[in-house]
Amino acid sequence: LHGDLEATRTALHLAGVIDEDDRWAGGATVVVQTGDQLDRGDDELEILDLLEALEVQALSAGGAVHVLNGNHELMNVKLDMRYVSVGGYLDFLPGEERDPGSATAQDVVEGVAARIRAFRPGGPLALRIAQRNVISIIGETVFVHGGVLPHIVDYGIDRLNEETRQWIANNRSCPPDPLLASDGPVWSRHVSDEPDEADCRMLEMTLRRLGARRMVVGHTVQDEGISADCGGRVWRIDVGMAEHYGGEAAVLNLSHREVRPVTAT
Repeated sequence: LHGDLEATRTALHLAGVIDEDDRWAGGATVVVQTGDQLDRGDDELEILDLLEALEVQALSAGGAVHVLNGNHELMNVKLDMRYVSVGGYLDFLPGEERDPGSATAQDVVEGVAARIRAFRPGGPLALRIAQRNVISIIGETVFVHGGVLPHIVDYGIDRLNEETRQWIANNRSCPPDPLLASDGPVWSRHVSDEPDEADCRMLEMTLRRLGARRMVVGHTVQDEGISADCGGRVWRIDVGMAEHYGGEAAVLNLSHREVRPVTAT
C-alpha cells in the first residue's frame, strides 16, 4: 500500500469489503493485509486509521481484518526512515496540514523529530503497530510479508510474533534474532522472487511442518500481476499498486472452492 490511500480503497472495493463511505461491507469475509502500509507515499496515517476502523467494524459483523507488519513498518521502528516522503514527515507536525510543495526546511526537520518520537519503540505509533503479527496462519494459509523458512518454524511462530510485539512496545531491548535477517520473515525473497527448486523444497518443508497448504507473500513487486509458483504453494500478491510504482490494484480471493486473483479489468 505504501502510503497510497486511493490504492488502498480501490483494493478494498475490489474485495467487496467496503462501501462508498469506507465502512465495512464484507460481512463474514476475512481480509489479510501483508504489510508495508508505510513509506513512499503521503497517506500513511489515513491508511492506518482506515484499517484499524475496519478491524473493529469487521469483528462486529462476523468478519475479520488482519494487518501484518512488513519490513517498512519495522524499519520505522528502527528509525530507518530513508523511504519516508516529505508529506510523511509533515503529517506529524501539529496544527494545519502542510503542503509538501511549500514546506520549509525547518518544517521537515521538525517533522523528522516528531516522526521519530512516534515510531521509536514505545512511541504512540509504535504501540499501535505492536498489536499486529508478523506471521499469521489462517485456515490452510500462511500469510507473511517476505516468507517463512524452516528455521523460522524452528524458532517458533508464536514466539517470534510475541517477541516482536514486546520489542516494538519497548518491553524488550532488541528484536528477536531472526526477525530482521536477510532470510527472516519480512526480508526474505526466497519464495517471492523467482524461487528455484531448493527454495520450493524449503517452502514445502515449511508448509508441511505448519500443517498449511500455501503461503501468501508480498515484498517483491510482480510486474505481471498476482502470480503463483512452486506448484501453487506460494502466491505473490505485491503488484506495486501504490502510486510510487504505478501498478494496478489487485487482491487475491481465497475460498474453499478456488484461489483467484481479482483485478479491475
